[in-house]
Amino acid sequence: MISTISAPAIASSPVERRHDELLGRAVELASVFAARAPRAEDLRRLPPESERDLHDSGLYRMLQPQAIGGAELGYESLITIGAALAAGCASTAWNLTNLASHHWMLAMFPPAAQDRVWNEDRDALIASSFVFPAAKVAKAPGGYVLSGRWPFSSGVDVCGWNMLAGIVREDGAAPDHRVFLLPRADYGILDTWQVTGLKGTGSNDVVCEEVFVPEEMTVSVAHLKGGGAPGAERHPAPLYRLPVFALFPAILSGVGLGNGEGALTDHVTSTRKRAASYTGARLAELQSVQIHIGSAATRLSHARRMMLAICNEAMRDAERGHVPDLVTKFAYRRDLAFATGLTTQAVDEINGAGGAQALYLSGSPQRRFRDAHAISAHIAFSTDVANAAFGRLALGMEADNPAV
Repeated sequence: MISTISAPAIASSPVERRHDELLGRAVELASVFAARAPRAEDLRRLPPESERDLHDSGLYRMLQPQAIGGAELGYESLITIGAALAAGCASTAWNLTNLASHHWMLAMFPPAAQDRVWNEDRDALIASSFVFPAAKVAKAPGGYVLSGRWPFSSGVDVCGWNMLAGIVREDGAAPDHRVFLLPRADYGILDTWQVTGLKGTGSNDVVCEEVFVPEEMTVSVAHLKGGGAPGAERHPAPLYRLPVFALFPAILSGVGLGNGEGALTDHVTSTRKRAASYTGARLAELQSVQIHIGSAATRLSHARRMMLAICNEAMRDAERGHVPDLVTKFAYRRDLAFATGLTTQAVDEINGAGGAQALYLSGSPQRRFRDAHAISAHIAFSTDVANAAFGRLALGMEADNPAV
């Protein structure tokens, strides 16, 4: 693979060694998932053998607390491991980072919620849809009554649980943005994932009607903004004191990075031995071809450095007990959207440089192009939204995203 950043230093701490071990497994599996990518697209979900590989490798549990048997890696592993897998198949990496992040979030829920899920199955997968306005929520004795239809619940078909977002509105009180944890029996899955990109993620809609959710199976977003969440006493590590929605784009941005890096590697490999169809000229000798490769590699290098820098900064803050202010949080989202945009631009440049060969449905270039634009379509990567949100704060206005 074409490297866009210098090799990491030799791992010295236990968490670094665990990271490098899981990263190595992801690198080994990337080519396997690349070969299965066409089947994942046909199925519109990950093949069962890919699900088994993700479980057997321990990758799904990379952010799960060590006390539960997880790896408890640093937050930057979403970038490094997500990118390694996306170099093979973006859909597989998308579901991995999504579902792995829910182990991380569950560690912040009340202990009763953690016990209900992990005492039954420590490998349990949890889907999500954090579209808060999709829900209708009513307070009830001991909990809430939840109804709604939520889109984009990635990997939902293989999950036993789902984190669904909603807003609790009570007279005289500020709206309470809250996440509700539901078992599979309490929601339905609608087969809606007929799309052009990230086809293998199975990001279907979910629906429920007047389901009672106990208080202890919910968490308020107010407790996920950094510092102490309800699960902090049980899991005091810095990883579980990070601000969830301020860093939410990092859960997925590494997928765009790896998809771009894989596209660049494939393009360089094929270009080395290609000749122009009409002139017979060796493409590798053309300066225009060399410039496109250098330009794409620059974008990917900057994207990787920016993504990792944000994750590492957030981890350092959590280690010293510091919760970033709103300007910093919205700067995280702004910069992660920009960095992911660089990865899309890199894929566009590579696709354009590939000429007519990139048109064939039998090859990976068209899939990487479609996946890149599906990734960039996520609201977290809208630079218009992210820049405007930051600009509001810079101009002295109130934040327009209460979850951050």
